[in-house]
Amino acid sequence: METFYELVRGLMADNEQRIAEAINYKIEGSYDEAAAVLVSIIAEDDSNAEAHRQLGLVYGFQGMFDESLEELGKAVQMDDSRADMLCDLAMTHAMLGMYEEAKTEFLKVLSLDPDNKTAKEQMVYFSDLAPTG
Repeated sequence: METFYELVRGLMADNEQRIAEAINYKIEGSYDEAAAVLVSIIAEDDSNAEAHRQLGLVYGFQGMFDESLEELGKAVQMDDSRADMLCDLAMTHAMLGMYEEAKTEFLKVLSLDPDNKTAKEQMVYFSDLAPTG
């Protein structure tokens, strides 16, 4: 009989495989399929930050921007130490013309990862904005 920890490890590995499957769907442009896989993961484990992140990205590709920001925001709230998640949220804000939010998030990315290429490139566009804070 499996111990509780063995079961948890198995579920985590299974979710990683399912997230990889969803990413493949996303890359192929099969956004509905990707969203279905990610929604099912979240239904089982609402604390899976990577599933929320990927669902936010899928929603962005589908033009569901409110939902995209919500899911990306949840991912960042769950794990605000990941520069990649913050960068995704910042890029989405920038794409939607929410420049103050984007600038604030890119500054957070750079505080976590001073060499982050995307954040450094994007900050050039925000140099004319007044300091945030």
